[in-house]
Amino acid sequence: MGTRQALGRLGETLAAGLLEEQGCEVLERNWRCSEGEIDIVARELSTSTYVFCEVKCRRGLGWGDPLEAITWAKLRKLRQLAAIWSSRADPRPERIRIDAVGVVLRPGETPLLSHVRGVG
Repeated sequence: MGTRQALGRLGETLAAGLLEEQGCEVLERNWRCSEGEIDIVARELSTSTYVFCEVKCRRGLGWGDPLEAITWAKLRKLRQLAAIWSSRADPRPERIRIDAVGVVLRPGETPLLSHVRGVG
C-alpha cells in the first residue's frame, strides 16, 4: 500500500461498500466545502435517514483502533458540515445521523471494518 492518501481512499471505498451492504445508497464521497470535508454522505433506504460518515483507516493497531482517532472536535465539525450539506440539499433531509467506520488494513489479511452508528 502506497501513500496515506491511497490508504485513505481504499478505506473509504471499503466503508462505502459496507454502507451499501447495510442498505444505504451512497450519495457523495469526499464532499467538500470551505469549512471542510465529509468522507461519505449516504441515505439509509429503509428509513430515509441521511448518514454522514467519517472514515478512519490504519495499517494496524499499533497506534490504537482507528475509531479512537475521531475526537469530539472532529464530531463537532462533522455535525457542522452535515448541517451545511443539508441546507443545500433539495429536498432537505428530515432525519440525519453521524456514523463512523474504522478500517484496519493489515498486509496480507482481510480488512477489518467497524461501523458505529450515531456517534455524534
